[in-house]
Amino acid sequence: MDDILRQTLLYDFYGELLTEHQKQIYEDYVLNDLSLGEIAQAAGISRQGVHDLVKRCDKVLNGYEQKLHLMEKFLKNKDAVQHINRLLKEYRRTGDECLIDRIESISNQILKEM
Repeated sequence: MDDILRQTLLYDFYGELLTEHQKQIYEDYVLNDLSLGEIAQAAGISRQGVHDLVKRCDKVLNGYEQKLHLMEKFLKNKDAVQHINRLLKEYRRTGDECLIDRIESISNQILKEM
């Protein structure tokens, strides 16, 4: 997973735990794709201050993920649901009843891990 996608997902899951100032700077950098200079000028701080704050936010958000694993669980469940959808399409095409057992197994695993 590329860095921007990872940062975006981490922010989606844990961004509300940042301060308002941190959220604004991080959103401008990651989501709005503004340069450090643009953000610094708008916020009235140095480019280095923006850089340090973004790095600190990255560290905080990654720390939450290491403790809570919400993004990891989300991505795992998303993959499992996509697998179920592929199996359903295959079942509709072939009528193979064994696919229903595989679908049930995957769905039970998702429920077990929730």
